[in-house]
Amino acid sequence: MEGFNNVQGKPVLLAIVKAVQDNKAYLGEIDGLIGDGDHGMNMNKGFTLFADRYGSGDISFTDGLEQLGMVLLGEIGGSMGPIYGTVFTEMARAGASFDVVGLDELSLMLEAGLTGLQDIIEAKVGDKTLIDTLSPAVYTLKAEAGTEGCFAQALDRMKAAAKAGRDSTKDMAAKYGRSSRLGERSRGVPDAGAVSCCIILCAMADGIKEIL
Repeated sequence: MEGFNNVQGKPVLLAIVKAVQDNKAYLGEIDGLIGDGDHGMNMNKGFTLFADRYGSGDISFTDGLEQLGMVLLGEIGGSMGPIYGTVFTEMARAGASFDVVGLDELSLMLEAGLTGLQDIIEAKVGDKTLIDTLSPAVYTLKAEAGTEGCFAQALDRMKAAAKAGRDSTKDMAAKYGRSSRLGERSRGVPDAGAVSCCIILCAMADGIKEIL
């Protein structure tokens, strides 16, 4: 089966960390246009804390997701801590028994992350949130899993769906969070959470492709 060993998945986690760190200023800039401007700072703080604590030792992909989720839940400010913390911990729990993570397994894990998130927030596609990125990415990967296609190609299609979802938020009016106070004036700027979600999903996909 095409996939990677769960116990050897730490490079994927570190690729995600680096992508968040590299985009700290960009995320802060976008968030500052219609929000409070702290998205990049908070995301960088949480992901860097994870890397400092777990980056030098042995940790599996799913154990790493669990620990990353717990750091984000407990130690970063704003709404993104609980949001991303929930996504990652639910992914970890769904994949805890997997020795090998292939297309089917990753699809199940990401869908569990989306489902867990939808249990704690009311936002749906079209509301200018990270759901606009995560949902199409998840269901694109799920559709690819149903065809039993090439894992690497499925990851590329997931990336394309995430980018299209991210870009779609630019023309939306915000309905949640601080930017929702701007109403129609929030149009013209992509949602910072949708952007960071795209960064994370693309880094995850590229990291996985590197170790396949």
